Amino acid sequence: MKLKLLTLSVFAFFISCKSKTEKADDAKLPIQGTWQLISGTTIENGTSKTTDYSKDSRMIKIINDTHFAFLRHSTNPKDTNGFDAGGGRYTLADQEYTEHLDYYKDKNWEGKTFKFNLTLSQDTLIQKGEEKVEEAGINRVIIEKYVKVRP
Repeated sequence: MKLKLLTLSVFAFFISCKSKTEKADDAKLPIQGTWQLISGTTIENGTSKTTDYSKDSRMIKIINDTHFAFLRHSTNPKDTNGFDAGGGRYTLADQEYTEHLDYYKDKNWEGKTFKFNLTLSQDTLIQKGEEKVEEAGINRVIIEKYVKVRP
């Protein structure tokens, strides 16, 4: 009888631990996957500029449990230099998404941290935050709209 009670107690303990873990995971936004950039708005010195990424270029962002990577290229076959890429680690706490850019072609950007607020609605992810890289003369707010890429 004591063995049965001990076994049930241990089982109940593990079930309760699993439930708490699942609830903690549910609190995070489900951002893992591949996202296609649809539009981007930059606000710099009071001037706003919006780019439609469905026309002249294509960009995706790939996010796994710990890292992100982005790839952008021109859709114009004559533009052989229209490629950009970067990536690194990220953290996510509620809706605060922080990218640590570990890899980028412009070394002024490497090692920088960028904080964003995320909004997720169905298959649409909106990322808003500040890009500030003093060495490159960059100080702007960006708003990027992504749509989840389905396999």
